[in-house]
Formats: sequence, C-alpha cells, structure tokens
Amino acid sequence: MALNPQYEDIGKGFVQQYYSIFDDPANRANVVNFYSATESFMTFEGHQIQGAPKILEKVQSLSFQKITRVITTVDSQPTFDGGVLINVLGRLQTDEDQPHAYIQTFVLKPVGVSFFVQHDIFRLALHDV
Repeated sequence: MALNPQYEDIGKGFVQQYYSIFDDPANRANVVNFYSATESFMTFEGHQIQGAPKILEKVQSLSFQKITRVITTVDSQPTFDGGVLINVLGRLQTDEDQPHAYIQTFVLKPVGVSFFVQHDIFRLALHDV
C-alpha cells in the first residue's frame, strides 16, 4: 500500500472529530467507535489497555464532566500501510482543576475506505521530580 497523500487533512479532521465527541460528556462513550474490538491499544498515563471494550471502560471511569481544551499543534505523518501517525500538543482543563499541557499520539490504521485507531497514547505533561 502507498503513502496516503491526504495525511495532513486526515490527521486534522480526525483530531477535530475525536475531541468534539470526547469533550461532550453526553457523547464521550461514542469514542469507542474509533477503536477495534481487538486490534487497538491505548496507553493512558502509563496504563496500557487493549481492545475497544476495555478502552470504553477506561473512558467511562474518568470522573470529570467538563473539558476545556486548546490545541496548540497537530502534526501528522503518513505510514507505509496507508495510515496516519498523529501527534497532538495542547492544554486541557477538566472541571475546575488547573490547566495542564498534554500530548496525545494516535496511529490510524486503514480498513477499507476508512480508518480505526490502532494506537493511542495520552500523557499529561507534568514534571514531577
């Protein structure tokens, strides 16, 4: 499979769609539809999870309701199988907590004419020494 020439548009469009669903408490559980039942991995603050059912459990266990998010940059690269590697740098604030910088990396894997999230790594940029 060839490199996808639309990788930047796909990356930016995916990030916009993903966060609009994730950031809405009423729709947050629907992010599970981006993941495969068996072939998706998420690492959330160092905790690794495999498969959409377990990812949904993690998403539903998050206790915050409100998210205010500012995306600083979205960098994308094509992968050799036609997918897209996406790195997001931003700042978020949940409920009334202090805002924190975060980094989230996605690998979108092509399936037919669409994609699923094969890898998702999320980390707050905290510098605890």
